[in-house]
Amino acid sequence: MKIEINASKRTVQGRSASRRLRRAERVPAIVYGGAAQPQALELDHNSIYHQLRIEAMHSSVLTLNIDGTRESVLLRDVQMHPYKPRVLHVDFQRVDASHKLHQKVPLHFINQDLAPGVKLAHGMVSHALTELDVRCLPDALPEFIEVDLKDLGAGQAIHVSQLNLPPGVEPIVHKGEDPVVVSILAPRGQAAGEEAAGEAS
Repeated sequence: MKIEINASKRTVQGRSASRRLRRAERVPAIVYGGAAQPQALELDHNSIYHQLRIEAMHSSVLTLNIDGTRESVLLRDVQMHPYKPRVLHVDFQRVDASHKLHQKVPLHFINQDLAPGVKLAHGMVSHALTELDVRCLPDALPEFIEVDLKDLGAGQAIHVSQLNLPPGVEPIVHKGEDPVVVSILAPRGQAAGEEAAGEAS
């Protein structure tokens, strides 16, 4: 999904200027990184508020259109009002196409109802991770990573090493570790019965 954010350069800065912007339904923002200097920006509040509700907005390379000049960026931080549906500030980071980036990518779990551990053994799916830290070039960054549970039985788990990652995408994990992504917990009665059977044998 290609997402473009329209922005304008912001020349006046400071708290009072930011308050005036917000009263005018504008959002102060900044883009930084790369060889260029940080640039203060302003965004249309209604537009950015609705774009932030798109999942891909938070894990994709975005196009930032600053007064007609386009840059590739990542969304790095969003400040929201503590209780009002208001965006207070947005941070973007420039992306260099030749350098690998580090980004969190959401996990999409499919076929949970078809998993033998759920359908046959009536187990419960337990999500240990809902997103994964990855490293890749900007062009290889996926919007999400699919995790298929169709063959997962009760008491079994899928680890990071078992994920089907797109070419050029590598997970970021501690050396020697292989974290669990998702597992199916056996029903309590079944687990207790298996334990008792094991003790008896």
